[in-house]
Amino acid sequence: MNEFLTHRFRLKGKLAAMILIAACAGNAWADGLKSLENFMRETRSGRTEFTQVVTAPARTGEVARSKVSSGTFAFARPGKFRFDYTKPFEQSIVADGQTLWLHDAGLNQVTARKQASALGSTPAALIAAAPDLRALRADFVLAAEPAAPAASTAAAASAEVKAEPLQWVSATPKDKEGQLQLVRVGFRGNALAVLEILDTFGQRSVLTFAKFDTSSAVPAGFFDFKPPAGADVIRQ
Repeated sequence: MNEFLTHRFRLKGKLAAMILIAACAGNAWADGLKSLENFMRETRSGRTEFTQVVTAPARTGEVARSKVSSGTFAFARPGKFRFDYTKPFEQSIVADGQTLWLHDAGLNQVTARKQASALGSTPAALIAAAPDLRALRADFVLAAEPAAPAASTAAAASAEVKAEPLQWVSATPKDKEGQLQLVRVGFRGNALAVLEILDTFGQRSVLTFAKFDTSSAVPAGFFDFKPPAGADVIRQ
């Protein structure tokens, strides 16, 4: 997420090369924000599969441990999305435009929160909730990063992802009292490929997305949610 390479040239004969490299790097950095802007403007809805790797900070003398989960993700901009985790446990996170629902199938428990107050400085705002970059900048400081392969993160799950450099954007929440420290978004062209989240406790979560299906709009009813019969519903 956060590695930068610094090259130092001492010979005057390398000045032209240095200028060329700097110019190319500048273009690459700009492409990350442009990819984010294009994604928000052009990709109004989509579906995909995802794999998530959550790594807790290692304790002294121990190796960091990771947990892997997977499922499907769909969204319709602005403000509607759905994460359905299928492995290792069934869980759904649904934003219907008014309410953010969290359903834990194993516990048969549903938590409901007002969406407007729950999504401002969250990764969901970056990929589905916010309508444009201007809205994002109200809650995040956005910065483009040098193009780099996803292999630099825990998201390097396939040879395809490793081989192709991604355009990265970092988003630092302006709310210093929240639980997020940093979010990074990786794009392959204008397609969302990786979402990397670092919280204030040092836990890192990396979601790798398969190719989005944007050929047809996701029906609005797909984001409707009704608590299952007998579920314990907690409203916050």
